[in-house]
Amino acid sequence: MYLSKTEAAVLTSTLPRTLPHPAPPTPRARRRLWPLLGPAFVAAVAYVDPGNFATNFSGGASFGYTLLWVIVAANLMAMLIQSLTAKLGLATGRDLATCCRERLPRPVVWGLWAQAEAVAIATDLAEIVGGAVALHLLFGVPLPIGGVITAVVAFVLLAAQSRGHRPFERVITGLLLVIGGGFAYTLVGSGVDAGGVASGMVPTFAGTDSLVLATGILGATVMPHVIYVHSALTPGRYGDAVTAGRTKAGRGRLLRAQRLDVLLAMGLAGLVNAAMLVIAAQLFTGDASITSLESVHAGLGAQLGGGAALAFALALLASGFAASSVGTHAGQVVMAGFLRRHVPVLARRLVTLAPALLVLGLGGDPTTALVWSQVVLCFGIPFALVPLLWLTSRTDLMGGWVNRPTTTLVGSLVAALIIVLNGYLLVSTVLG
Repeated sequence: MYLSKTEAAVLTSTLPRTLPHPAPPTPRARRRLWPLLGPAFVAAVAYVDPGNFATNFSGGASFGYTLLWVIVAANLMAMLIQSLTAKLGLATGRDLATCCRERLPRPVVWGLWAQAEAVAIATDLAEIVGGAVALHLLFGVPLPIGGVITAVVAFVLLAAQSRGHRPFERVITGLLLVIGGGFAYTLVGSGVDAGGVASGMVPTFAGTDSLVLATGILGATVMPHVIYVHSALTPGRYGDAVTAGRTKAGRGRLLRAQRLDVLLAMGLAGLVNAAMLVIAAQLFTGDASITSLESVHAGLGAQLGGGAALAFALALLASGFAASSVGTHAGQVVMAGFLRRHVPVLARRLVTLAPALLVLGLGGDPTTALVWSQVVLCFGIPFALVPLLWLTSRTDLMGGWVNRPTTTLVGSLVAALIIVLNGYLLVSTVLG
C-alpha cells in the first residue's frame, strides 16, 4: 500500500511531536552548570578579608595547630549559611533585605537597616585599612594615602558591574585566586607538619586565651554583609529562577549549580584560611613579636626570604581591594532593600571612607582597628542570620524551595552557636 504525498503529510501531522522517553542529556547540557557559577566567589572574598589575616596568623603564632579545627568548622558553617541565602534569592527573586522589608513591621525594618549600615561601614573600614597596610608594605605609601588609593581602586572595580554580573565576578574571582596563589607559594616554603595538622583537627583549646581567639576566628568568618550581597546576586545571575524553579527538575538543576558554586568558592576560602594558620604555626609558634600584619610581613621575609614577604603583601592588597568593592556593593544592597532608596556609589564611598581615613590619619594602630571592626561585626551577625532562617523556613514564601526541618534545625544550632561565641568575644574584648 502506497500513500500519496498529501496523505503522508496528513498522517504525519497527527503523530505525537514528543518522544515517549526524553533523550539523555548531552555533554553540552551537562556543562551548562558551569556558566551558572560566580556569585559565591564574590561572597567568598569576605571570608579572606584583612580581618581574617589578623586572626588566623595570631592563632597560628600563639597556639600552633591547635585552632585549625575552628577554621574547618567555621568554613562548614559558612557553606550552610551562604547556601541558604543563595536559595532565598533563587526562590523569591529578591534579596534578604527586600524580603525583610516586605515581611516585617516598619520599626523592625528601620532597626535592621541601621545596624546593617553600621556593619557595612565597619567592614569597609577593615578592608580599606588592610589595603593601606599592603600599599605601605609594598611601596612605602603613607597609610592615609594608601586608604584613599584602596577606596578609589575598589570604586573602579565596582564599576565593572555596570557591564553586567560576569565582568565583576571575573575580576573578584581573579583577585581571590591571587590571594590563594600567594599563600600557596608561601605554604610550599614553610612546609606542613602532618602530625600537627592531624592534632589540630581534634576539637580542643589551650586555655582561655585560645577560646577568645577561636571566637575571633569564627566571628571574622561569618560576615553579615555578605549574606545580603549573596542573596542579591543570585536572582539575576540564574535568570528567571522563580519560573524555572516551579518544577522539581528545575529546582534540582538550579540547586546543584548553587551548591557547586558555594562548595568551590567556600572551599577555596577555607583552604586559604587554613594555609594562613599553618604557615604561622610552622614559622612563628611562640614568637611574641608577631602582633601585627607588619610583623608577619617582616617575619616571613626573615624566615623565607623576600619572595614570601612579597606574596603576603600582594595577597593582602588583593584582599583589601576585592573585599572593599564587595563591601561597598553590600551598602547599596542594604539601602535599596530596606528603604527602597538609591545612593550614588561615589557619595556612599565618601561616607564609608571617612572613618577609615580618620583612623589612619590620627596614627591609630591598623591591626587594632581591624580587631575592633570585627567586634562591631559581632552585632550584625544575628540580625542577618535569624531573619534568613525564619524566611527560608516559610512555605508561603519559599514554596518548593522551603528548608527541610533538619536544615532549619542545623541552621538554628549554627546561629545560636555563633551568637553565643560572638557575644563572648564582645564581652571579653570590652572587659580587656
